[in-house]
Amino acid sequence: MNQKELKELIEFLIEKDIAEFELERGDVKMRVKRGQEVHVTAPPETRYVHVAAPPPPPPPVEYPIPEVAAPAPPEKAKPPTAAEEPGLHEVKSPIVGTFYEAPSPGALSFVKVGDAVQVGQVLCIIEAMKLMNEIEADVSGEIVKRLVNNAQPVEYGQVLFLIRP
Repeated sequence: MNQKELKELIEFLIEKDIAEFELERGDVKMRVKRGQEVHVTAPPETRYVHVAAPPPPPPPVEYPIPEVAAPAPPEKAKPPTAAEEPGLHEVKSPIVGTFYEAPSPGALSFVKVGDAVQVGQVLCIIEAMKLMNEIEADVSGEIVKRLVNNAQPVEYGQVLFLIRP
């Protein structure tokens, strides 16, 4: 192994971050170990080469990051339900969609708080997949509260109105 091949081998070992390497080819033995100092010896009787390369750089210093407690999410104001106000009937959304209070933009609302409604009267529209679904009152009575805003997404079973029968 000539000096050029030895230099290429050492550069390769450094590039690949190999700490220790040993090669035996015929009567030539070579051992490379990365350490503090570099020694190259080649006694003619053994042709043994020992190379100690500089140690790898120390690992990056990691500083502990103090844990910070995340602020608690604000409590959502829970809308009143029939369970909280006895005697009120809940009108729930039968589908997932978008709530609309009027038949078209700019038109008057189907109902407003304080209105008297009859069974089968349209209360709102829920749009789902480009279909307008009319939601009708299932009891007669007075609208006490509307719990959703116009153009707000609603979930299946979400309370839309409270009616006092």
